[in-house]
Amino acid sequence: MSAEPSTTRGGDASQPKRRTRRQSIVLGLAIIIGLITYAYGFQVTQIDLGEISSETRRGQLVRVLREIARPELLTYDRIPTNTDNPLYLPCPAGGYTAPDPTEDRYLTVEPACAEPGDTVVVTGTGFAANSRGSINQVPPDGVLELKIGEFFADQDGNFQVEVDTRERANESAQLIRVQTNERVGSIFSPVDVVSNAGELRVSPRISKASIDTWDKIIETVFLALLATTLGTALAVPLSFLAARNIMQDITTNVAKLALQLLGLPLGVAIGIALSRTARRLADQLTDNALLLILGLIIVPAAAFFAARFAFPPVDDDPPTPSERAQRGAVALVAAIAGILGILLAAAALMQVGGWLDDSLGAFGFLGSFLEKSGEIAAAITTLLSALLGAAVLATMAGRLASFIQAHTPAKVSQAATYPLAALSGAVIAAIIGAGVAWLYRFTDPMSVIWYPAITGAIIGLWLTFRNRGRSTVHIGLVVYYISRTIFNSLRSIEPLVMVIVFVVWVGLGPFAGALALAVHTVAALAKLYSEQVESISEGPIEAVKATGATRLQTVVYAVAPQIVPPYIAFTLYRWDINVRMSTIIGFAGGGGIGFVLQQNIRLLNYSAASVNMLAIAIVVASMDYLSSSIRQRVV
Repeated sequence: MSAEPSTTRGGDASQPKRRTRRQSIVLGLAIIIGLITYAYGFQVTQIDLGEISSETRRGQLVRVLREIARPELLTYDRIPTNTDNPLYLPCPAGGYTAPDPTEDRYLTVEPACAEPGDTVVVTGTGFAANSRGSINQVPPDGVLELKIGEFFADQDGNFQVEVDTRERANESAQLIRVQTNERVGSIFSPVDVVSNAGELRVSPRISKASIDTWDKIIETVFLALLATTLGTALAVPLSFLAARNIMQDITTNVAKLALQLLGLPLGVAIGIALSRTARRLADQLTDNALLLILGLIIVPAAAFFAARFAFPPVDDDPPTPSERAQRGAVALVAAIAGILGILLAAAALMQVGGWLDDSLGAFGFLGSFLEKSGEIAAAITTLLSALLGAAVLATMAGRLASFIQAHTPAKVSQAATYPLAALSGAVIAAIIGAGVAWLYRFTDPMSVIWYPAITGAIIGLWLTFRNRGRSTVHIGLVVYYISRTIFNSLRSIEPLVMVIVFVVWVGLGPFAGALALAVHTVAALAKLYSEQVESISEGPIEAVKATGATRLQTVVYAVAPQIVPPYIAFTLYRWDINVRMSTIIGFAGGGGIGFVLQQNIRLLNYSAASVNMLAIAIVVASMDYLSSSIRQRVV
């Protein structure tokens, strides 16, 4: 009876020992794996501490650090200053002893006389701290100055250099001359200097590096500002597509989805056609100033009243089929008039902006802004028309599907779902195949159109058969995953790579940099915004939905009040990031301070590069304080 409990206790006592032994083994293996990983990492990264102890590397590092520590904020006029010491080559009869120095700045040469071509030691005392210059040998006639070395003085103004003399024998004394360029004036005691051109200027004065840095840092700030503004404007609406809590309850049926997918490309085609028609009308009106002014008055008014007729605020009775046809035709006219009005306004902005640009002088940038705004409005009209046409046709297709399902037997509508799904899958796949064919220059119609269409039709039929027992499908989650994938793909591409593509498209300069940063900003902010939407409280949303509010009203009254403060904080932080990123994309031709910084580094002008880096640090710190103040007031 007593043996069984002791066995149990022994077994229980052995289990912690086994667990401790197992943990020790796992910990040992983890340490070994970690050591192997870091050992391989040392090999891959080619760590070589011998380079750190190299005297040459240390000397170069010290020189670079000293130049960076002295930013070229001011520039000084310089005058050449010579310091001489006699040297006999060869030694005269009886030898030669150099006289004792009588000035604070002097040279000594050891030995004081030598054979031509021998090595002598030149020692300088009393020179400017950290000064540099050349060491020359000057024959007695003083016509030539033969460079035989260079020097770099220490912080006390002293140096010692071994040089090889030239084989130019002469009975008269030759000179060892050290030539330096002395600064004229100081920041506390400026001096008027007459230049070679006869102009009077003051030394010191603001350096060219400071002026160039000021111009480029302003360019950098506004480059980042425009990129952040454009990226934010696109990221705010797109962020809701990537918010799971907003998209997960969006459902539709397969037939409605199929018709909407068919309506999308058709709507894009109709939108592009309407845009071209409106553009032709606008070209005829913009040739005459009077017609342009009348068009700016009449066309928007016609578009407004046509839209009021096509979309009345209240319908007393359901519209008849003929009334619906009339409203559709008037809506088409309103769309053309609206596009025409945008094009006329863009033309007016370009003409007025061009006139103001020539008339306002220093404030001509205001006119240039109006002119560029008109060009942008005219350029994006086709895109807006295509998107509007796709949205309208998709909406109409959805309503048509709802009408068909409401007025036909269930079996008939279900049977019609299969061909509609096959057709929509074929059309979408054919469009994708055409895009791939354009990118890779495929020319075989079978591989470009028919094979993708057949594959798309099969996929459409399979999805319809798979969801045959369901009344609805979660289309919102599909949009959510597609949006997330696109944003993640764009964020994975560095702006430095994007700017290379945009430089090819729009040329070197800040415009290419602004476009690259804007694309990356859209992806980054859309992710941050969507995650903020996903973390909001569900209580206000449920309360607003309980009142019968639409989805748009729910977003406006329940979601927006909770996300505005963090959206502002994220936007300000992104502006700060874009300022720093613009420094990097400048290396690839994206404009801004990075372009000048790259040039100075390549030219080994580290003092000017230090000015650039100082300006970047000041701007980033200032923006940090500014954004902190705004967040305290708003957030």
